[in-house]
Amino acid sequence: MELRPGLEGVPVAESAISYIDGQRAILAYRGIPVEVLARESCYEETAWLLLKGDLPTQRQLADFDEQLRHHRRLKYKIKDLIKCLPETGHPMKALQAAVAALGMFYPAKDVSNAQTNWESAIRLIAKIPTIVAAFHRLRHGDDAIDPRDDLDHAANFYYMLFEKEPTPAVRKVLDACLILHAEHTMNASTFSGRVTASTLADPYTVVSSAVGTLTGPLHGGANEEVLDMLDEIGSVSNVGPWLDRALAQKRKIMGFGHRVYKVKDPRATVLQELAEHVFAESGKPLRYQIAVELERIATAFLGPKGIYPNVDFYSGIVYAALGIPKDLFTCIFAVSRVAGWLAHWLEQLQNNRIYRPDQIYIGKKDVPYIPLDQRP
Repeated sequence: MELRPGLEGVPVAESAISYIDGQRAILAYRGIPVEVLARESCYEETAWLLLKGDLPTQRQLADFDEQLRHHRRLKYKIKDLIKCLPETGHPMKALQAAVAALGMFYPAKDVSNAQTNWESAIRLIAKIPTIVAAFHRLRHGDDAIDPRDDLDHAANFYYMLFEKEPTPAVRKVLDACLILHAEHTMNASTFSGRVTASTLADPYTVVSSAVGTLTGPLHGGANEEVLDMLDEIGSVSNVGPWLDRALAQKRKIMGFGHRVYKVKDPRATVLQELAEHVFAESGKPLRYQIAVELERIATAFLGPKGIYPNVDFYSGIVYAALGIPKDLFTCIFAVSRVAGWLAHWLEQLQNNRIYRPDQIYIGKKDVPYIPLDQRP
């Protein structure tokens, strides 16, 4: 029996949801390139595509959008639960707790019921942004802001965070960020969700387990580390000397490299393009200028090794430019990725078999039991 640490390269499921070609910079949702969706679609339409398998008709999209807007609000007991959590706790912990609690208010134990499953998916996609925004405001002593039914998914999330509407450029780039992070094949949190789903646990438990997996620094949070790195560099003129030292010390260049992509992450390319529209309004932040110079110089050294910027390299810069605190970056990942998690949950149920991998035992054998009074 061959051990493959981390299950690297081991297929664990058949899936029709998303596809990656790391050599050609392709990421497609249901066959549609993600950069096309980021430029032409909206998060609501992309979520439908992931859940249902095809693009919606105008009527289907309108009905879906209306359902999402109708289910954004939280029960007051969920708000009370959020208020009781430590203000100093990480928002991802608060999100995991609140998502798990949702399952007590909206029981969905029978996962063979298609209608209940759809209603659960609607609630999770609609309410997770409200949970994130509510915890963010409550921890600072401010009242949570009620969602607005006249705003779309991305604009409403921004409004609940800042109590102001985003400009069209800000709304578009935030919407694109949600699309770009909505799905990414069998990553750690998706696998975690599918393992939980294979036990026929309810969807709130499935998403809660995926959120928990996303809290790990090897999965979520890389964009926070990119900002720390850019702040350490400090200036555009220091990029070259800093990179020389980093390469000599064999330091990891945060935001560079990916397990799958051996060329520049297509999500990073389209995010950079859309961010330029935001920066045209507000001016290019110093971090962005440093990042562009770092990509230019580092690519010459790392590109031949198949190491290029991934989506985390620019997403944190964009979020920070929008005024979003660093510890909310991974929460935005979850706000987006819930559509992908739910798509995998529904797919897992179609031909379910509980995950029960094997192990290679390396411990002792045939060890005698020594009575307590005879042990040295």
